Amino acid sequence: MAAVAAAVKPTKKRRSFAPKYPAWLTLPSLLYYGIFFLGPMAILAVFSVSLQSGFGSVEYTFDTGQFAQVNDSLYISVFERTLLMAATGSLVTIAVGYPLAYWMARYLSTYKMLALLLVIVPFWTSFLIRTYALKIILDSHGYLAQDLGIDILYTKYAVGVGLVYNYLPLFILPVFASLERMDWTLIEAATDLGARPLTAFKDITLRLTLPGVVTGGLLVFIPMCGEYIIPNILGGGKFEFVGNIIGDTFGDAQNWPFGSALSISLMAALSVFVVIYIMFATREEQFGA
Repeated sequence: MAAVAAAVKPTKKRRSFAPKYPAWLTLPSLLYYGIFFLGPMAILAVFSVSLQSGFGSVEYTFDTGQFAQVNDSLYISVFERTLLMAATGSLVTIAVGYPLAYWMARYLSTYKMLALLLVIVPFWTSFLIRTYALKIILDSHGYLAQDLGIDILYTKYAVGVGLVYNYLPLFILPVFASLERMDWTLIEAATDLGARPLTAFKDITLRLTLPGVVTGGLLVFIPMCGEYIIPNILGGGKFEFVGNIIGDTFGDAQNWPFGSALSISLMAALSVFVVIYIMFATREEQFGA
């Protein structure tokens, strides 16, 4: 009987000392989110199932023919090119940014904040100005082309250089934050127990900082997929991304329904990677807990 009584005895709720905030504090952010994200998304959704009745005119109806047009081989090839270039640019960014963040977090002490400041400094100037500056460096009549024979302007290689150059700080910052939280005594303990430096890095450092790497990779991959300025300036219109097609469709062709369908299709493709990231982050959080 005592065992039964103990089994049915209600358990005491654990007292929480976490601060409680009123729900109305979220209203400003929800209002901003609704006006500047959900509102434009709703407009795109309405346009995407409408029809173009003339130059810059829309007939509001329900027609999914715009999405069928997206499946044309021409636009599929642009999507493939965009995703491939964004994936390649993200991998190169990881290959360049991770060693730099590792060196800053592991070996710098006095000048660590100065190095971090130098990484952030490019963000103090306009994205457009930085891209035009890179165009001057890669110009066919410049130092690289005439003296070193490196003439890559208006090619996919110039676009790739522009992607890595402009988005590298976005990757370094979260990875540097992950490396800063590292307990480097774990590496020392592993090497004392006979682990090789590469093994200790792979099994300890890389695993502990993997969430930061994935976060940084996603932070550069998604904006690379929607890039418009870099392919336009460094590609010279010869190597277009989906963003360029969307811009031309809205601006030059004034075909808002098809431009909206392209935009929603791109967001749907990117949502797959966001879902994968959320699943990964949730698993890492449960594993860490």
